[in-house]
Amino acid sequence: MDSSNEEVHEDENKFGDYLPQECIAETETTRTWLAKQVSVGRMVLVEELKEGLESDEFIADVRAKAGVEHPLVGSIYEATMENGLCHYAHELLPGETLADRALHGEKLKAQRLVHILRRVAEANIYHESHGNATAPLGLDAIHVDKHGVIRLKNLVVAGDRVPDHSLRDVHRLGESLELNLDQHHPGATRFLTLLSWMRGEDVPKPLKWTQIRDYCELIEQQLAVPSQVVAPPTAAIRPEKKSGFIWGIAILFVAVIAGVFLFLPKKNKRIISDAPMPGWIEIEAGMYDTPDGMQVRVPNFMIAACEVTISDYASFLETLDILSKDGGQATFDHPEQPKTKISHAPDDWENLILAANKGGKWNDRELNIHSPVVGVDWWDAFAYAKWKKAYLPTQEHWLGALMAGAKAPSQIPVSDLEPVNEDTQDRTTNGLLGMAGSVSEWTAEPRPSPSNPLGEPLWVIIGGSYLNHDKGALSRNSISDRMIRRPDLGFRICKDIGKN
Repeated sequence: MDSSNEEVHEDENKFGDYLPQECIAETETTRTWLAKQVSVGRMVLVEELKEGLESDEFIADVRAKAGVEHPLVGSIYEATMENGLCHYAHELLPGETLADRALHGEKLKAQRLVHILRRVAEANIYHESHGNATAPLGLDAIHVDKHGVIRLKNLVVAGDRVPDHSLRDVHRLGESLELNLDQHHPGATRFLTLLSWMRGEDVPKPLKWTQIRDYCELIEQQLAVPSQVVAPPTAAIRPEKKSGFIWGIAILFVAVIAGVFLFLPKKNKRIISDAPMPGWIEIEAGMYDTPDGMQVRVPNFMIAACEVTISDYASFLETLDILSKDGGQATFDHPEQPKTKISHAPDDWENLILAANKGGKWNDRELNIHSPVVGVDWWDAFAYAKWKKAYLPTQEHWLGALMAGAKAPSQIPVSDLEPVNEDTQDRTTNGLLGMAGSVSEWTAEPRPSPSNPLGEPLWVIIGGSYLNHDKGALSRNSISDRMIRRPDLGFRICKDIGKN
């Protein structure tokens, strides 16, 4: 028999009802045992204070932990002090810790991680409201089982809680949770942005647990999979008994119709929320000939395949709304933004988003949430790009991307204001959509006007739109006012290779 088994055998009666199985951790002051509670037949953990050590602090911590009553936090079962020996039994939490998952290389989708983070925030809001002092929170304290149940180690210690406890834990998780993230699924960029804010990047002041909970709820809503079958408006009405037969026939009729639509060929009407969103197009560094006989040099970069959509921009405004509760509505503003500009809502936003959500008409044109956002000025476009940890393309970026995918850009079909989908004809060979039509786009920096190359550099609006079919993708407009908004003016964004 090895020494560890001898130790268990010698100590098997030292914890009363708790039969030690294995010593799984040890510090300078304590030992942690995996044990079986004989009376009820369950496995628990037992924390033992080593012999000869002062027990007052140990007992005070146990009492503080025992005062916690929260469904997410591990329970304390029993504490005992006999013959100068102290120990307490507590819940053996199910599943693996996030630290173990990271060690094994297991990655989780953003949708799952953001739910975990929201629950962690809720537990810490409880600790704050009850004044519970806590030991540092790390990935090793967060348990998730195979069913997705989340439980937290009881980290409460004796003493008064101070604000530094929350700041410490928020910052620590902001640094460590990226280890668990699978960055190849929807929501990864949003989750990484939240983690950067938790680290104190690009925010006016440190995030609070309440803010983190609100951001997580917002991201969860954005990533939620909508129902594939829309119930009829009368589905919530309780029919009278005398009309039960008629009501049953009506329900059967609706079910039959729904079944027919479910089995129609894929080319029939799409569910708006499921429209595939194009991603990023990589542009190789090099020199590109422009349509006006010039050459532009661009670095290796990524450009969005389509303009920013109404849905994308709505998420940005929701984030600003949450930030504004703590005075952070200017977090993404350009330093030179005029003080008179106090909102990033596009022109006629209420009617635009209402029509988009319903799949209705705006300005006599049909649109939905995947249509390009319009009515934004340069300051709006800059702030959105900063929020996405991206940037607006320069004129050179835009033209380089165009020429990389179109030998004859004048021949690209001009599109109307239409949702982004796989049927869009206004596309280049490398997959860029809406360069010739849909909406014109803001660029990042002023440039000399082609009609007055020696004049003052002006801000460039580039590309054709549904209101300006003249030159299609070759359209360019130089202006001096970045506050201009138009019903056919939007933007797209760029990012460096390797950035999420």
